[in-house]
Amino acid sequence: MSKSLRLKSFQPEEEYVYLTYSLKNDKKEESRVLLENYRVLLQKALDWLWERVKVERKEVKGKKATKIKITLPKKKEVYKALRNELEKINKLASHYVDKAINDAYSILGSWRRRAEKGQASLRKPRLKKVYVRVKSTLRKVEGESVRITVRPYEYVTFSWSHKWFSRKVKGLELGEPIIKEDRVHLPFRYKLPWFTPLDFLSIDSNLYTLDAYDGEKFITFSIKELYSLKFGMELKRSKIQSFASKHGRKGKVLLRKYSHRERNRVLDYVHKFVNKLLGMYPLTMFAVEKLNKQSMFQDADDKLSKKVSRTVWRTIHRVLKYKALLYGSFVKEVNPHLTSKSCPRCGWVSRKVGRTFHCERCGFTLDRQLNASLNIYLKMCGFPHIRDIPRMWVGVIPLKGRRGNGFPRDSGEAQGLRIGYKFMKIQ
Repeated sequence: MSKSLRLKSFQPEEEYVYLTYSLKNDKKEESRVLLENYRVLLQKALDWLWERVKVERKEVKGKKATKIKITLPKKKEVYKALRNELEKINKLASHYVDKAINDAYSILGSWRRRAEKGQASLRKPRLKKVYVRVKSTLRKVEGESVRITVRPYEYVTFSWSHKWFSRKVKGLELGEPIIKEDRVHLPFRYKLPWFTPLDFLSIDSNLYTLDAYDGEKFITFSIKELYSLKFGMELKRSKIQSFASKHGRKGKVLLRKYSHRERNRVLDYVHKFVNKLLGMYPLTMFAVEKLNKQSMFQDADDKLSKKVSRTVWRTIHRVLKYKALLYGSFVKEVNPHLTSKSCPRCGWVSRKVGRTFHCERCGFTLDRQLNASLNIYLKMCGFPHIRDIPRMWVGVIPLKGRRGNGFPRDSGEAQGLRIGYKFMKIQ
């Protein structure tokens, strides 16, 4: 084996993250020309192929039912003839003819699978909303914009400059844009950096705060403003619901408007919160709870259930999970079972826990929410509670450092608990 091949075999595999950003279509006139002409091509290809589709019904032995077998024309045999037919009516670039043929086969293939299972009728599939997925041969990336060929020497350009990801992330590779009547979807591929996290942060989600532990100190992030936002919008929505019940269609339109407004304001707050959190903790392994709201409602009274319904923990975790990769960070979900009732030092489980957790075995005392974040930290680092050992040190700092530079930092030894406390409000 040569030296170059031997070195290549030890290189790590490249890992990518695939993201899609949606833009408002501000070039509707140019896009309408493309969509209308492409719809004509696709409908012609679908009609031409439908005339050559064979549908056979076979009786099943011992049963009264019949089995349906659908045979599509082979692509290699009819491709040239179909392409010549489409070229006669084509008003776009020639590459759109090939795209229309492939899409027509895709539509018929999907219909065949459903029809043979009895999930679709045997009538010809109809085109509803047509969109165009632009091939790489028809688009050219110029900086932070993409130029798409409609006809020879006729182009339409879409830009994503001044967007949040264009400022934060470098090295994005554009895929095949998808053009619709009102939106344009731009798929990107991002190459993940090859490293291990430099920091670790466990997060315990509560009604008004996110309590975190980073191996040395506790940090509390206030989300009371988000809770107040949900509470205020809930009061407005209750008044609008009573109005909608009396005014029919007008009330439904108003209710839909305020529901969209509530969702947009919550998402705006969550995105800003997550961006600042990731800016403060880059290259970090985050541990969050895998929460299930439905199980919380079963054990809660009406007052607590209303409070839990106003929380958006899963939205914060979801946004953090997909944005963390762009900052070189990762998110791990852990089971929250007994995290606030277990002692991080000896593993003893308390039946009843008030505001403060107190271990009756070893005397460890700590705030309940901070204790939960500490237990989540231990679960993330792979140090579960071992009840056979009478005493177990807490505050374990896991192995850190980039892979390419070896492991120059901590060796993973268990260290004593060093408690610090910091309260932080992200606006």
